[in-house]
Amino acid sequence: MSSADTETTETAPEPTDDLRAGVLAAFESELGDAVVASHLKPNDDLWIRVSAVAWHTTAELAKHKFGFSWFDYLSAIDWMPSPFGRYEDAEVDTPLAEKLNQPYDLETGVAGGDTRFQLLARVVDVRNRHVGVHLKSDVPDDTMTMPTWTKVYAGADWHERETWEMYGITFEGHPELRHLYLPTEFEGFPLRKDYPLLPRVVKPWPGIVDVEPMPGEEPGEDEETEAEGEA
Repeated sequence: MSSADTETTETAPEPTDDLRAGVLAAFESELGDAVVASHLKPNDDLWIRVSAVAWHTTAELAKHKFGFSWFDYLSAIDWMPSPFGRYEDAEVDTPLAEKLNQPYDLETGVAGGDTRFQLLARVVDVRNRHVGVHLKSDVPDDTMTMPTWTKVYAGADWHERETWEMYGITFEGHPELRHLYLPTEFEGFPLRKDYPLLPRVVKPWPGIVDVEPMPGEEPGEDEETEAEGEA
């Protein structure tokens, strides 16, 4: 028996990340059961999902107790699959009402989720540990309302206005929710998955029916070549 046969195979140790593990432990210690789920990718990033009622408290802890003083962004995610599929493959003859009323399975990203809409924010400790964390929370389907972060992070003002405008999520306590991009009379929420791009619903994607010739080719040249080959 060769020495190679007698060697034991050693598996590589699992990567560790004491820095982010410590951040997670700190949030869990302060928030308890309000930390619904988490996901830690060693030496990469940390996601912590908290309950909706703890959303504002989480911001206060992050900034004032844990040193995450720099606000990066806040936005939302609609986990509903698009009822229209890929617009390039849209079925023009399928009634719009039938597309909108299709059942779907909720599939969310890391740290999970229980509702169609989630808030997602990122804050960073730029002074000491130089580490960031993604904080997320399920938006209640029945109220579509979450506490504002503007009293903790002033920079959340415009981010929450955009999220309200594009997803229809109201931020309780926000000083002035008003439109950033859309006219005041605009109806609907353009970043929701069930908001139809009507020109693409009533007419196929141009690339399906309008095929432009390659440079140097005359229009219809490919069809003529194929016809000659078949003959």
